[in-house]
Amino acid sequence: MKYMKLGSKPDAFQTEGNSIRSVATELAVDIVVTVGDVKFYLHKFPLLSKSSRLQTLVASTSEEGSDEVDISDIPGGPAAFEVCAKFCYGMVVTLNAYNVLAARCAAEYLEMSETVEKGNLVYKIDVFLSASIFRAWKDSIIVLQSTRPLQRWTDSLKVVNHCVDAIASRASTDPSEVDWSYTYSRRKLPSETDGDARGWNGVRKRQAVPRDWWVEDLCDLEVCLYRKVILAIKAKGRTGGAVVGEALRAYACRRLFGSLDHAVSDGLDCTKHRAALEAVADLLPAEKGSVSCGLLLKLLRASCLLESGQAYRGELIRRIGAQLERASVPDLLIPADSGDGDGDATYNVGMVAAMLEEFLLHHKVNGAEAEKREDGEDDVDVAADDPVTSSKLAAVAKLVDGYLSEIAKDPCLPLETFVALAESMPPLSRPVHDALYRAIDVYLKVCTRKIML
Repeated sequence: MKYMKLGSKPDAFQTEGNSIRSVATELAVDIVVTVGDVKFYLHKFPLLSKSSRLQTLVASTSEEGSDEVDISDIPGGPAAFEVCAKFCYGMVVTLNAYNVLAARCAAEYLEMSETVEKGNLVYKIDVFLSASIFRAWKDSIIVLQSTRPLQRWTDSLKVVNHCVDAIASRASTDPSEVDWSYTYSRRKLPSETDGDARGWNGVRKRQAVPRDWWVEDLCDLEVCLYRKVILAIKAKGRTGGAVVGEALRAYACRRLFGSLDHAVSDGLDCTKHRAALEAVADLLPAEKGSVSCGLLLKLLRASCLLESGQAYRGELIRRIGAQLERASVPDLLIPADSGDGDGDATYNVGMVAAMLEEFLLHHKVNGAEAEKREDGEDDVDVAADDPVTSSKLAAVAKLVDGYLSEIAKDPCLPLETFVALAESMPPLSRPVHDALYRAIDVYLKVCTRKIML
């Protein structure tokens, strides 16, 4: 982590309880600065020599016969003011990624600029940010995370934009130019802990860096900041859709899928989950194959659990339909919601039927332009003449039959819904019908048990 030390005098600040700070010196205190619940007993000269705002405030309070100044609205609170005060006294203070932004905003508030004194705190921090912090991967992320409680000030200082651009630039760097020291959340590989990973010629081998080296680190960001960074990465145009898709998958696993079922079942506030869902859905890259079918299905399931994301469902269904052969039966078991139209059915069969319709439509277009051949056969059969399409149709038919076996266990599943889904696949997609017969058998047994009850 990058850091900067300012000042040369020993730190003479003392603490009394939780609410009093003072400087150990023989000089009498002549100003009290109040910051929230903390009072600082200090001296006018070192403070006023570097802070234009304190000059103004002290002048106005002196006219009232008071030696106390209240700056409880200073960004960063007592800790940030203490950094600024120590700088005024010339005491040693260390700035790093964790405290530099609060100190910068506090210095701006106190008007510690070059017009007051050359080499003032605002100038020194700006140099540190541009020359060190924004050049370091980890530090840029830490600073960006610290912008939320200081938003009013960071917006005017353009700090968020600088951080986002710095992170996006690093993430867009060619992996051949990236060293593992950029990232900090990745676990070391065994070859890196050996201490002597060398090739046949005795030369130490450099560990190859994957294109998605930055993905896990960005999962620490809150949704609004994460959205800004991903948009900036996409705008750079140097990162492929597959890498962006992997980043979104990792973020969704961390911020959405991991705790969603628990939050919904326990009736907890799901505001953050909805924000994560909307962000990931908005940021999905348009490139074909950039996002897995499994991720799309999980996002669709999340939208149903949260009863939100209606605007994204159509696009998700369209994209899932284009690669439905890659889905699995568990992914299709999306819970029903009040808008399904199947009464008390457990699963959202209508949504799966829409995916299937998209799949068939997609392959009709690819297989032939007309809906009917001259001999009257379905266009789907024409598409099936292509070996690749035929293989996909067979895979989806197997998927549908497996799905039917699962939903057949639901006693509330309407017969017409079951039949419509079973008949949705073209005949040539099923070389054998054993799986379909098993699904029908399960459904009939459930219906019989229901009648007997």
